Amino acid sequence: MIRHIVLIRFRPDLSEDRIAGLLAPLGPLSRRLGITAHWGRSESPEQIERGYLHGFVADFPTWEALAAYQDDAEHKAFGGGLVAHAAGGIDGILVFDLATSPDRPAT
Repeated sequence: MIRHIVLIRFRPDLSEDRIAGLLAPLGPLSRRLGITAHWGRSESPEQIERGYLHGFVADFPTWEALAAYQDDAEHKAFGGGLVAHAAGGIDGILVFDLATSPDRPAT
């Protein structure tokens, strides 16, 4: 499995409602592609987000499935909206892909 983690520093002029609207397309997109996704605002008690207060996690069964998601036109439109509203554009987005497997436990 590939866990696709995306953290976003949205521009400070955006309301939480506007941010929720920007993240909302992830629901229909993930259902259409048959992946599991969770998104929202950080609730970390550690409070060391460094401005990355919103994000999402999507799980893909294979690298090929992640590549298909990345090539998907709906995903590209969704990602473009995030970049357009992130602080500093693409510099306000952090992506981390973590490969996991049943025989390689999380540590």
